[in-house]
Amino acid sequence: MPLSAVVFDTPPFRYSGRVYGVLHNDRAALAALGSAVDAPPYKGAPRAPVLYVKPRNTWLEPGAPVPVPAGGELEIGAGVGLVIGRAACALGAEGALALVSGAVIVVDLSVPHDQWYRPQIPAKARDASCVVGSHVVPREAAGEIASLDVRVFVDGELRHAHGPVDWVRPPARLLADVTDFMTLEPGDLLIAGIAHGAPRVGAGRRVVVEVERLGRVEFQTMASREGAA
Repeated sequence: MPLSAVVFDTPPFRYSGRVYGVLHNDRAALAALGSAVDAPPYKGAPRAPVLYVKPRNTWLEPGAPVPVPAGGELEIGAGVGLVIGRAACALGAEGALALVSGAVIVVDLSVPHDQWYRPQIPAKARDASCVVGSHVVPREAAGEIASLDVRVFVDGELRHAHGPVDWVRPPARLLADVTDFMTLEPGDLLIAGIAHGAPRVGAGRRVVVEVERLGRVEFQTMASREGAA
């Protein structure tokens, strides 16, 4: 099912099909890299958001099986997707959230990899690697998006939980910095950040993600067919 086929109750009512994520927006994730952030060729922490794209082929509705590379694992990046309600360009942080229509659970599934400054396309853009919740919560009802409690369960066991995170760029600042160099269109999704410590799972696991005020999504992982993504 393409993102553009999903209809929800808040403007702009449909997704555009474009999902953007940001790496290392949690200060704990940057701290965990240690001296690697100062090594060539970059020689320092990012000065702008490190974005990646989850193209249309990645999107998956809740409940559908998620393929895992043979003998490998996927990292379960549970986050909050900001649904852009109006075209957003060159925003200031003050008032930026007014252009957000609502919030939705987004689970970014990626193959663990070491390139932290330039996300690898094969690791981030695999087929069926972005689970988007079926219910968009209006921005006013979602409350303080940066502080929502997020919990990830694997086979009924709590594997990751966090409340407020020390974001490098809270949602309003993130929107301002992203729209400084690119326009976000109505129906676009921007993942506000993934907290450090996302769990990894192999095939044959049942995953449940719960986000305060936004609900829950669940899915089952399965082994990829030989030669498939």
